[in-house]
Amino acid sequence: MTVPTVTTLRRDVVVIGAGQAGLSASHFLRKAGLEPGVDFEVLDANPTPGGAWSHRWDALTLGAVHGIHDLPDFPLGTPDPAEPAREVVKRYYDAYERHENLRVQRPWKVTAVEDAGEPLLVRAEHAGARRDYLADAVISATGTWDRPYVPRYPGHFTGIQLTTRDFGAPEDFQGKRVLVVGGGASAVQFLLLLERYGVQTLWSTRRPPQWIDRTVGPRWGAEVEQRVAAKTRAGLPPGSVASNTGLLLGPEYAAGIERGTLVSRGGIARLTEHGVDLADGSHEDVDVILWATGFRASLGHLTPLRLREPGGGLRMAADDVSVIKEPRLFAVGYGPSASTLGATRAGRRAARGALRLLDRRAAA
Repeated sequence: MTVPTVTTLRRDVVVIGAGQAGLSASHFLRKAGLEPGVDFEVLDANPTPGGAWSHRWDALTLGAVHGIHDLPDFPLGTPDPAEPAREVVKRYYDAYERHENLRVQRPWKVTAVEDAGEPLLVRAEHAGARRDYLADAVISATGTWDRPYVPRYPGHFTGIQLTTRDFGAPEDFQGKRVLVVGGGASAVQFLLLLERYGVQTLWSTRRPPQWIDRTVGPRWGAEVEQRVAAKTRAGLPPGSVASNTGLLLGPEYAAGIERGTLVSRGGIARLTEHGVDLADGSHEDVDVILWATGFRASLGHLTPLRLREPGGGLRMAADDVSVIKEPRLFAVGYGPSASTLGATRAGRRAARGALRLLDRRAAA
C-alpha cells in the first residue's frame, strides 16, 4: 500500500468549497486584506469552476432555472436563456475566480476537519497526495450535491434507478416508462422535460403536491428563511426545499396539471421486480425510477468534530453561519443559506465571523 505524500500548510482561514457561498466568503476575506493562497486557501473537489452547477444536464437551460444570483461586486449580466445553465455558471464562476485572483486549489477533496488543539486541522487529498492545513478558522461551503437522498422502501426493483445528480439527457429515456419520485421543483421539471421528448412518465409523491398560487417576493423568501432558521437554531435538520417552499403554481405547471402530466399517483408502498405497488393498492410497471427526492447537507468531513445534535442537525447561532459547538467553524450553504440569495449573504457573514476570530487571536 502506497503511503500518500503529506504536506502541512498554515493558513488563517480555509474555505471548503468554491460554489456560490464559498466564493462569496472568499471575496470578503480578500476585501478585508487577506491574500489568497497565503493567508487563506480555497479548496474545491470539482475539477472545474461552477460548483454543483458544473454537473447539471445539457437540457437544463438558464431560462428554466429559478435564477442565478450575482456574486459580490461582479454582475452576471444577461446571458442567453437558451444556453445550458451549467455552461453559463462555469464560465461566470471561472471569470470571478480570475477577477478575484482566488487561486482555488482543485480538485482537492477535504476528507476531514479535526480539532488539533488551538488550530483546526483540515485534511485534503488529490491524486495520491495529501495536504494537512492548520487553520484558525474554517468556512465549510460544501453544499448538498454529494449527498442525494433516496428513501427506503420494501422490495427490490431490477430496472434502472438514478438520482437527480445522475441525470444525463432526456433522450436516454426514450422508449422507456419512467417513474419520477419526489415532491419538489426538480421532479416537476423532469416530468415536463421528459414529456417534451415523448417519454412516458408517472409521478409519485408521499403527500399531495404542495402547490402555492401566490406572488413571490422578498417577504415570501424571508418567511421561508425564517422557518428554516428556526429548525437549524434548534439543532434540527433543515428539511427538503419542497417542505419549506412548496411548488409555485405558474402557467406552465398549471398546463401540466391539466394534461395529467403533473398529477401525482400518491406514495409508494413497495418496490417490485419490474415496478412499484402504490399506496392506493394499484401496481405500475416501469423501466426506470428517477429519485428526485432531494439532497442532504454534505457534512461528512465534519464528523470528527462530533457536532451533530440529538435532533440530527448542526445547532446554529443567530447569525445562521456560526456553529454553536465549534466557534472556529462557519457553515454556509446550510439551512437558510442554501438558497441562491441566502448563500451570498451567508458568505459575507462567515467571512466577518472568521475575521473577528482572527482579530481576537491577534489581540490575545
